[in-house]
This record gives sequence, structure tokens and C-alpha cells, in this order.
Amino acid sequence: MSTTITTTTTQSSSAAEAQLIPSLPDDVALNCIARVPRWYHPTLSIVSRPIRSLLSSPLFFTTRSLLSSTEHFLYLTLRLHHNPSAWFTLYQNPEPNHPNNPHVLIPVPPLPAPTVGAAYAVVGPTIYVIGGSINDVPSSHVWFLDCRFHTWCKGPPMRVAREFAAAGVVDGRIYVIGGCVTDSWARNEFWAESLDLETGRWEAVPSPIDVRDKWMHASAVIGGRVYAMADRGGVVLDPKAGTWDVVDKRLDLGWRGRACVVHGILYCYDYLGKIRGFDVKKRVWKELKGLEKGLPKFLCGATMANVGEKLVVLWEGKGNGKEIEIWCAEIEVEENGDGELQGKIGWSHKLISVPKDFSIVNCLAVSL
Repeated sequence: MSTTITTTTTQSSSAAEAQLIPSLPDDVALNCIARVPRWYHPTLSIVSRPIRSLLSSPLFFTTRSLLSSTEHFLYLTLRLHHNPSAWFTLYQNPEPNHPNNPHVLIPVPPLPAPTVGAAYAVVGPTIYVIGGSINDVPSSHVWFLDCRFHTWCKGPPMRVAREFAAAGVVDGRIYVIGGCVTDSWARNEFWAESLDLETGRWEAVPSPIDVRDKWMHASAVIGGRVYAMADRGGVVLDPKAGTWDVVDKRLDLGWRGRACVVHGILYCYDYLGKIRGFDVKKRVWKELKGLEKGLPKFLCGATMANVGEKLVVLWEGKGNGKEIEIWCAEIEVEENGDGELQGKIGWSHKLISVPKDFSIVNCLAVSL
């Protein structure tokens, strides 16, 4: 009789330990845990083994998406001696006025095969690193980072090796433009190509000869069209219509450095180091006002990303001579009643100090 009681008690104890939250059905517990901000996940992971296992499962992230509990995260790449060697993600404390550690950079495993001049694209929770050169030789390699679990995998290689290409995502399909010399049939045929993520196949995107240029220094997607800026002018691809066009001269003259699109406006910094926005429909540049006292002039080294429809800017600041500082600011942008672009700085902080040989390569936003 005592043996039966002991066995029953042990089984009940094991069942309770296997539950996410004792006395709650697992589906209810899942709905509760999925709403917890990612900032608290490291703490949650030490509560119990079932919760730790849940936090690293696809089901957990699917549930967060269905509950509209996803958050926007910034991913940052730094380069040392011409090799992208350091990846980070930025965690933000859900309590914005918290005095301690409001923003923390978390290291991410580095790219297994670092390249120079790669193109980047984001689809869902995944960052794609496309092409780039290895030991000064262009590569067709594609790597992708699953930001849910911070694991790297090899993707399907492109048909053509590239460096300093342009990339953009339209309707869940990745488009890559340029970055190769058109000195063969294959490079002419696949000067632009697209990746079907369902089949894992790269397909040629037909392009007229007169738009083909070698290097691309910037790209963006505006209104379902991929804008690729070359050394001389730029091109625009409309994937739905299957048509190409040249970039508006006004846009070409004002686009400097890396840019991003927020609320349909393309932002970058100009020759004077001020942030400006280009309205594609009105074909006009406007200065982003309201930032005069809060930010430095971005003469070089500034990188931007759209993080939850907010403009996030990263830049390199002066350090102590041996190190440089990486700074970041989040800006709310809007067009006021007079048609002016107005910016309001939500926060601005130093994120990290790194050796002076480091520089910012890129930053991207991912929803998790």
C-alpha cells in the first residue's frame, strides 16, 4: 500500500515539474509567458526547465506573433581590420525611465565566414548576409542568422558572385542587384537575381543593358520598389511590374551614406551632417528639424535603421584615443501640418566602447 502511495506521489510531482506553471493548463501558461518582454527572458529561463525549453522553441515565437506581442530589435555589425567580426543585438528595458542599464548590447555569434562588402536583407526573424568578398575575391555565398535562436546557417548560393551589391525585400522575396562585372553571359543574365524563399532557388531578373553598373553603395525599398544607388546615379526596380527606371536626379544628388525608410520617407545625412528626408511622391528633400541640440553632425560613420517605425541612428564618437564610442539615438519622426519633417529624440546613449580600429558596418531591425 505504501509503495503505491509513494509511486503516485512521485508521478504527480513529476507531472507538476513538467508543467510550465503549476496548476495552470499549458496553453494558458503559454499565452501568459508569450506576453513577457524579451528583456526578462534570461530571468525566466532559470525559473524551470520547461520554461527554458519553451523560450527556445518555434512554438513560443509563433505564439508571440499571433498575440501581437512581438518586439523590434536592433542588430549591429562592427568591423575590425576589414573583417566583420562582431555582431550585437540591442535589448531595451521596457521601463524607459529605469536608471540602470536602460539599453544593453548582447553579443551574437559572429558570421562563420566573414566577408567585406556583403549585402543585407531581413525577412521575418531572419537576417540574410549576401555575397561579399573573401580575401578580395567576390563570393556567391549566402548566410542567414535566425534571430530567434541566434544560429547561423548556410543559404542557397547565388548564381553570380558579388561584392558591394544592393539588396531589398518585396513581398517576402529577396532581390539582389549589381556588385559584379558583366563580362560573361552568366553575369549579364544574372546581373540582378531574386531568391524564392519557399523553393530556395535564385532566379534571374531581366534587366536592360543600360542600367547595369558594377558597384552599389546604398539601397532601400520604398513603396514596393527597390532603389539601388551606384557610383553614377542609380536604378529602380519595380518587381511587380517587371520594369526598371533611373533614380530621380534630386534623390541621387541628396542621398549620401546609409539610409532607411520610415513612414514612406527616405532618411539619410547630407553634406553638412544634417539628417534629411526625401518624399518620393513630392520629389523633394526636407531637413528633419528638432534635432539641432540633441545630436552631432553626422559627417561620416552614421548608420540608420527603421526600428518599429522609429528612426534609429548609430554613429562613432570620440573616445580616449585608444578607443571609440558607439552611440545610438531613437527618434520619432512625423510630418507636421506645414509639411515639415519634425523629429523628437526619445533617447540617446553611448552603447559601447571598442578599440579605435573598429567601425560600424551595418545595423538592421528584426521583429521577434
